[in-house]
Amino acid sequence: MSAFVRWLDAAFYPTEHGAWDNKRYRALLLPLLKPESRVLDVGAGRGRIPEMNLKGLVRSVVGIDPDPCVLDNPYLDEAIVADDPNAPLPFADASFDVVVTSNVLEHVGEPTILFAEVNRVLKLGGLFVNKTPNRGHYVAAIASLTPHSFHEWINARRGRVAADTYPTYYHANSQSAVRTLAARTGFEVVQLVTWEGPPNYLRIIPPAYPLGIAYERLVNSSDALSHFRAVLTMILRKCQ
Repeated sequence: MSAFVRWLDAAFYPTEHGAWDNKRYRALLLPLLKPESRVLDVGAGRGRIPEMNLKGLVRSVVGIDPDPCVLDNPYLDEAIVADDPNAPLPFADASFDVVVTSNVLEHVGEPTILFAEVNRVLKLGGLFVNKTPNRGHYVAAIASLTPHSFHEWINARRGRVAADTYPTYYHANSQSAVRTLAARTGFEVVQLVTWEGPPNYLRIIPPAYPLGIAYERLVNSSDALSHFRAVLTMILRKCQ
């Protein structure tokens, strides 16, 4: 990271560094959990996000992912490899109190199938909690128009291995899409909020970083611009 970017961070984001969205997401999740909760982490991956470590805070955390790396996730009490992302979840009805995902919905080609399966494995009144990129943000817009190889190259510049960069679809990445999916699959919307924070993607392009800061200040200045913020978060409750 350049000295210029570090100076801007100190000036504009003295209390928010690194993965600000993961930290906010953890703060959203924790009040929703109870010691007796059984939690399912869909798309748990290798456990590279420490803020997703809920182990020990609840009765059990089960993780599922199509990548065998999930078997090495230290944040799980039980890990399952799911070869087919469109297959039914390998759990009985009403098995979980809370289902969580973090940066997963953008990679789901058939979100109606996933939402319906999550509803099935949740207990009545159980919560489906998500954090995912917002399709109205410029990063998601650029990602939608560029090939997967470009995404791998960008993430490599940001220090992420290619194996952790998955194809994106953005079929469940707007407030309107989530409301439609929720109504279709038996959920009520408890909370649907967008966040914008430090423009981390632009840290690798120092001349563009001030533009990202200006954008952040603009979209956070009015709720009318909330559809253009970077992160979409949702809390859905199973109502049927």
